[in-house]
Amino acid sequence: MNISNSMKTICCAVLASSLAFSLAACEGQVPQVATSTSSSQAPDLTQKQEKEIREKILDVLNKANAAKDSSGLESRVTGPQLQIRTSELKVAKATGTLDAKTTIPSDIMQTVIPTDSGWPRSVFTITTTTDDQQSKRLLVLDQNSAQENFKLWGVARLFPGAQLPKFQVPSIGSQMGQTDDSGLEATPEQAVQHYADVLQNGSSSKYIDQFAADYFRQDLAKLTETVQEGMAANNGTQQQTFSVQADGIKVMRSSDGGDLVVAQINSVWTRAAGEGRESLPASDAEKALFGSTKATSTIKASYVNVIAMYIPSAGSDAKIQAVGAERQPITVEAQ
Repeated sequence: MNISNSMKTICCAVLASSLAFSLAACEGQVPQVATSTSSSQAPDLTQKQEKEIREKILDVLNKANAAKDSSGLESRVTGPQLQIRTSELKVAKATGTLDAKTTIPSDIMQTVIPTDSGWPRSVFTITTTTDDQQSKRLLVLDQNSAQENFKLWGVARLFPGAQLPKFQVPSIGSQMGQTDDSGLEATPEQAVQHYADVLQNGSSSKYIDQFAADYFRQDLAKLTETVQEGMAANNGTQQQTFSVQADGIKVMRSSDGGDLVVAQINSVWTRAAGEGRESLPASDAEKALFGSTKATSTIKASYVNVIAMYIPSAGSDAKIQAVGAERQPITVEAQ
């Protein structure tokens, strides 16, 4: 994961490289108890059905990509991925090129289908690498009710060498977790909140020791440091704030008692130029979203970050480990 690859310019002229359906139309069998989340003997969604669902989602994405138009996405895309892909398509329309990171392979390594009855429910699917050897993608497919089809909720690019847990309840399924799952190093909700604090405060965070090092934090820290060097030379300032999206956490239990969590963490990056200078967009994506807006001394870029992390069971020698991420500016405004 290289956040910095897309960075071309920073404010103060400093260059840096970075970072609606009827019941008959619903997908999968209808469980007997639609209001519970109890574990059943086997998933009520088959691997074949998951493939058919995923192909329909990718068809919608591919059509949107070809047209560089997000107007049809809501039929099959939701949550942070809707925000991210809408932004990516807006950027592509402005630049003429769709970023390679938007690629989602059609082939998969594994799908994790919930054994729970009822809704909402999620499917976690891990793709192969892309044709140009980009990393595997972790896809979260969400179905909110029996009357709705599955939609793509989130995508995280997995880090090189990322080790994901095993799911064997049964061989192709797993029980979904909850944000307050106990018996872990931290509940999913706590872990995500603490990770956001680490993103904001770095080594000064009181939660820093709960987490193993990861590519996302490393690259973000390098980018922030590089930008700070340029801004400091002109008495400029920058600040990033991170907050967990309400109801933006998806959890799947693993066979070893841990949880694989995918969460949306929003961030706002405010940069103020010094000595009468203008604050300018910090990347091609920011520039495309900024458009023809008149620059002022301060610029605010709002980002959506999707983080995948593994939380080990309590008492484990392992720390909480981020295994994948995605980051995309959503809006860029002059202040």
